[in-house]
Amino acid sequence: MILKQMRISRHLSQEQLAQISGLNVRTIQRIESGKNASVESLKCIAAALDVDVTTLNQEKFMIDKKSDNWKSLPLVLKCWFVLNFLQTKPSRKSASRIEIIGHISGFVFCCLGMISEAALVGGILMLATAYLYHGLIWQGDHYGIWYDHESDIPSL
Repeated sequence: MILKQMRISRHLSQEQLAQISGLNVRTIQRIESGKNASVESLKCIAAALDVDVTTLNQEKFMIDKKSDNWKSLPLVLKCWFVLNFLQTKPSRKSASRIEIIGHISGFVFCCLGMISEAALVGGILMLATAYLYHGLIWQGDHYGIWYDHESDIPSL
């Protein structure tokens, strides 16, 4: 079920979704953790999120390019996501992996910079790339455009 991803993409907390849907916070938590939900609960949540009940039962969340989240993303950022990931469906997991690799290799090259100036320059460039990816991850979280599975998305 994609409830957690839909809630996060709309920048709602569990408490806010519970209040909007008229359900208990614990009910939202149980549904997000994969427990079965009653038809009534699903209808309340679907109405609160303005989606169909069938949408809530999907296994994977894909953002429609015609959705408000993607439309509200500035053109520059859309291009940045496509160019940085060389794909149109960016995943948070791949961005985090690149960030970690950039930090580790940047640190190693900066240490080698004691021997060679070229290595120091390379290390600084790798660290700069890692920090750019950190900003990219933040923006992806902010605009809710990741194409990850529910288990890959960190809880807020």
